[in-house]
Amino acid sequence: MRQTLFERASTLQIGSVEFVSPDEIKIAIDIEAPESVALNTGGPRPFPRVHGYLLIPVDQGFLVGQVEWITVERSPFPKRRGMQDFGLVDLPYPLRRLSLNPLGILRADRNGEGFVFRRGSDILPSVGAPALLPTDEQLRAIVESGEKKRVCIGTSPVANDARVYVDPDRLFSRHLAVLGNTGSGKSCSVAGLVRWSIEAAQRECSGRPNARFIILDPNGEYSRAFPKDDPSISARIFKVNAGEGEAPLKVPLWFWNSAEWCAFTQASAKTQRPALMHALRFLRDGVTEPAPDRSHEMRRFLRTIVTTIRIEQNTGTPWGNFPKPKSFFEKLEKWKHGLEPELVSFDEEQHAKLKDLVDVIESLCKPRRVQHPQWDFSRQEVQDLLAKASEAYSVFGGSPSDLVPSDVDSPRPFDGASLLRCLEAAGEMLNVTEHIETLLVRIRALLADTRMKPVLGNASDITLDKWLRDYIGSNNAKNGCVSVIDLSLVPTDVVHVVTAVIARMVFEALQRYVKLNRVALPTVLVMEEAHTFIKRYKDDAEDQDAAAVCCQVFERIAREGRKFGLGLVLSSQRPSELSPTVLSQCNTFLLHRISNDRDQELVYRLVPDNLRGLLRELPSLPSQHAILLGWASELPVLVKMNDLPESQRPRSDDPDFWDVWIGRNEEGQPVSRDTDWARIAKDWQAGSTERSVGEP
Repeated sequence: MRQTLFERASTLQIGSVEFVSPDEIKIAIDIEAPESVALNTGGPRPFPRVHGYLLIPVDQGFLVGQVEWITVERSPFPKRRGMQDFGLVDLPYPLRRLSLNPLGILRADRNGEGFVFRRGSDILPSVGAPALLPTDEQLRAIVESGEKKRVCIGTSPVANDARVYVDPDRLFSRHLAVLGNTGSGKSCSVAGLVRWSIEAAQRECSGRPNARFIILDPNGEYSRAFPKDDPSISARIFKVNAGEGEAPLKVPLWFWNSAEWCAFTQASAKTQRPALMHALRFLRDGVTEPAPDRSHEMRRFLRTIVTTIRIEQNTGTPWGNFPKPKSFFEKLEKWKHGLEPELVSFDEEQHAKLKDLVDVIESLCKPRRVQHPQWDFSRQEVQDLLAKASEAYSVFGGSPSDLVPSDVDSPRPFDGASLLRCLEAAGEMLNVTEHIETLLVRIRALLADTRMKPVLGNASDITLDKWLRDYIGSNNAKNGCVSVIDLSLVPTDVVHVVTAVIARMVFEALQRYVKLNRVALPTVLVMEEAHTFIKRYKDDAEDQDAAAVCCQVFERIAREGRKFGLGLVLSSQRPSELSPTVLSQCNTFLLHRISNDRDQELVYRLVPDNLRGLLRELPSLPSQHAILLGWASELPVLVKMNDLPESQRPRSDDPDFWDVWIGRNEEGQPVSRDTDWARIAKDWQAGSTERSVGEP
């Protein structure tokens, strides 16, 4: 005979409510309730259990509570339901109690065929209300909450191994942080989330999905998790020294913006940075290209003169304190000596306008060549000079729009030699030649570094279009869904700049995609060892180093990436060292074992006070177990992540100390580690980044 809902509920009752508050409900457990295993819920289930779930009937359905603690109180008599014989003398009896954290409401769905869980509740039970064990169906509805159950990432040990699903739209769009100690399973979780998401999409679209995952891999772990011969997921792997089936890592010099150049060269704000900005602007304008004729070359020269006069006029140099006016006078002398020999090369109007400009310059220089001159220039003199220079520029084919400075950060090709030439010319133009020597030394050292030459390449090695297709993915992701960018062999002194350039190029490319197409191209950027590249820095520092510039790029992505379809996944073992800006923008957290007290304190602040009980398990979580909380999960849930085959795990295994010590593994197979320090020393001193024998 089929039981009614009330009859079914009576068989699942394990106690009653004896204390109610908005953030805690205390339950007195009946003496007849199970002591270790409940058998009346559809299958054996441990009860009572910390972090398990109980139901309390309310007007709208069932209030779901999570067990925070269980205790035993001594009672002078047994409190059994239906006990009427008061003539019996009872011995003292232990009475069990537990505390619940209210989570939300479980209701029957509209079709009456199941249950739907929603976080939060505006109704609390009254004292004396029954506390019920959830059935297996109700447990699944609680743990598998959410309308779009698309990707299964594991099971919940505290919910009778109910499957835990996530919606990729919620998981990736508002950024995900995977946090935990080393060896707790973070890398496997990240690799699994990428793989399981792509495989779930493949099952839905019956082919290769239009998915894009870009993994920045500073330790070289993920090339094993996504091997080139994997038939299910085609990955593009970029390395400094690429092997068979891999592509060489390319981050050209002309990708770097002004902030990244300033951070790498440590350019001083007063003298070196303006010279570097001028040089980069000349390069973006193509000034280093050979002029097709003398007229074109003169137009470039006049454009430089007009631009410089405007800059000096805006800064007040011609009438400023000494020696600023003298510096402007020296510029005029150099321009006059450069223009006079060219007068014979032009005729008619061009010659006339050029001669007028030379005469104006001479009229300004002549009275200042005497001993003890008056160096200051009047504003009218500078305006007349600018007018004559502009007229000459117009005669040679220049237009006012050409005088607008180009974007100093636009990715237009140039090579290292051109940068050095332009920097030297900018130093002469600004009279800071003696102050930019250290700048030139740093750039020459970068260009001469044999480890960086393959990465930086030449201006003609790769086009912007090809780089975007290779690294972000071609149309409909025909060349694969995953890009693994191995940064392990990039030199330490430039790895932050290279990482910043790659992340920024991806972000700005997606910005322009939205601008042109009015829709976003969903892309996920994964940053391993985030505490190294997204480390908190001092905001008040005048000169930001490369690490600070790298962090600022990711802060911008964290703040604005969602609008342009770029989701961020961070993996870190030290959350307390991460940028607070980036961490505050992460709406979902996957927390593995965390034992450091500072890291635990930071994680505790991520959840409401009444849910912190679950986080007390963080120091004792076994590997492969994690707590999922935030936007992607209706409620915090303990998850045992799905298994990954050995061949699909990142290369992050613990060292086999014992096997190496005794020379064999547990299966009896020999284990050896031959040491040839002479070979290592030779490779080290040669500055080589070539791959070792046997390295994948």
